[in-house]
Amino acid sequence: MKELLSGSMVTEKIILGNLWYVLLLTLLAAIYIGNRFHAEKITRETTVLQSEVKDLRAESLSVSADLIFISRQSEVYRMVKEKGLELEELKTPPYRLLVEKK
Repeated sequence: MKELLSGSMVTEKIILGNLWYVLLLTLLAAIYIGNRFHAEKITRETTVLQSEVKDLRAESLSVSADLIFISRQSEVYRMVKEKGLELEELKTPPYRLLVEKK
């Protein structure tokens, strides 16, 4: 009874007898905590990247629409006139030259 009340039985027999088990549990707890922090970091990065992809997709659609508008024949003609280039629109359609091989 004296050993139980003083705590020497608990520290010597139980703790020291199971020291490797306690160390294993401590190591597993540390790995679990580290894994949780790593998973939260990956989740935050994924959220940021998804937001960035969404913004870039919207920008891509906007640029594509602008490019389609600018490449229309009437817009090209207007831009040529505004810049003062001495280019003229063809009045006759293009034609293909056929060359016979000898």
